[in-house]
Amino acid sequence: MRLLSFLAILATAALATPAALAKEMPKPAAHTKGIPVDKPTGDLNPGEYWWNPGLSPQGPLMILVSIPQQTMHVYRNGILIGRSTISSGAKGHETPGGVFTILEKQATHRSKTYNNAPMPNMQRLTWSGIAMHSGNLPGEPASHGCIRLPYDFSKLLFATTQKGGTVVIGNGKVPTPYLAANPGLLLAPKDFKPEMLAKLDNGQYDWQPERSKSGPITIVVSAADKAIYVYRDGNPIGRAALEVTGWTALGEHVFTMLEGTTGKPSQLAPGHQARRWLSMETGKAMFTDPDTVSSRLRFSPEFAAKVDDILTPGTTVIVTDRPVVRKPVAEAPVLEGYPVVP
Repeated sequence: MRLLSFLAILATAALATPAALAKEMPKPAAHTKGIPVDKPTGDLNPGEYWWNPGLSPQGPLMILVSIPQQTMHVYRNGILIGRSTISSGAKGHETPGGVFTILEKQATHRSKTYNNAPMPNMQRLTWSGIAMHSGNLPGEPASHGCIRLPYDFSKLLFATTQKGGTVVIGNGKVPTPYLAANPGLLLAPKDFKPEMLAKLDNGQYDWQPERSKSGPITIVVSAADKAIYVYRDGNPIGRAALEVTGWTALGEHVFTMLEGTTGKPSQLAPGHQARRWLSMETGKAMFTDPDTVSSRLRFSPEFAAKVDDILTPGTTVIVTDRPVVRKPVAEAPVLEGYPVVP
């Protein structure tokens, strides 16, 4: 099970066979090839892109897409290594905003949903038809919801990303960190039991890392639920009761963990050093001191230490004032093992 239960309506797209894909895939010239530029800043014309991965050879990758600006920015370990023009969903097929993970990658792919359309260097963001791939860039939103890229740039990006990577799409309509296309779906294991979400008293926590032993880590901090949820490879492995101090809302934030530490003690995990984080807020990427958020959070230090022990560069933390659990799970219907929370 994956984080896709937050990110999309559960539907499986049919795929063509590898032999058919290789035979039918058109030449790159059928799409916008792309025009490289030599500056990391300034306006880009449709089809233009900049790429310099040597500025940061290794580290976690974060992709930021701006629908209003029709651009993509790629950061590795907090350093900008690429940017490109895009074409997002046209009116009536708007690309949803939120936090996504790369669910699947195929260098050659054709869509059975949209008239067998070719989608070179496809990187799937939802199972309901949203992906990043090469395509035509007319200088305006023109797709059925996907994020089109210049062919050359899409090839470079495809070779750099990994399954499970984080993609943040800001559409100018919803707060950037909202949990993508279908936040009404509650992530839960196939052997779900209602007591797994029973209310926790202050200081209490559940911790079951054996449920998923490897994979990308995502942490959701919900002020509305008064809870912190920890997922590894999309599987829930822990949660803790949360108290938020102060009178104002926490706000909406996305943090991605970088390599290294600050050298300062962690506010939340005794005996650990504070991590380095990249913040994605209001359509921009910036270094930020997460102390402004973490200083208002109160939860079990023992739980914090256990979580800190499994953190890896690229871990995504989503902070929201919105609920993840919207009504008692016992009242919710179940779809393929996932309790649906209307």
